[in-house]
Amino acid sequence: QVHLMESGGGLVQPGGSLRLSCVASGNIYMINAMGWYRQAPGKQRELVATVTRGGSPNYDDSVKGRFTISRDNAKSTVYLQMNSLKPEDTDVYYCNAQGRVYYWGQGTQVTVSS
Repeated sequence: QVHLMESGGGLVQPGGSLRLSCVASGNIYMINAMGWYRQAPGKQRELVATVTRGGSPNYDDSVKGRFTISRDNAKSTVYLQMNSLKPEDTDVYYCNAQGRVYYWGQGTQVTVSS
């Protein structure tokens, strides 16, 4: 079993920045890729960004050039640096770890509003 603990969400004005962190614990040797997804009420959870164990990132087109995903394997932590935030980035953001199954964190709210 893998446990994921997110932090770093909050309220920010348009154009601002936030940094999300997610620490994995438990059977971390089972983890390959890690990433971030987001979900609005009544909508499907959608990919934001993922990063492989080797550090290769993948981004949804909507966040390319604004968000940066990174990973520290020694700390079992994945980060999401979010810059130039827009109101449409408002969502609950979920940390994800991929092993034989997908593991999810509890979610952290990001609100972009003036």
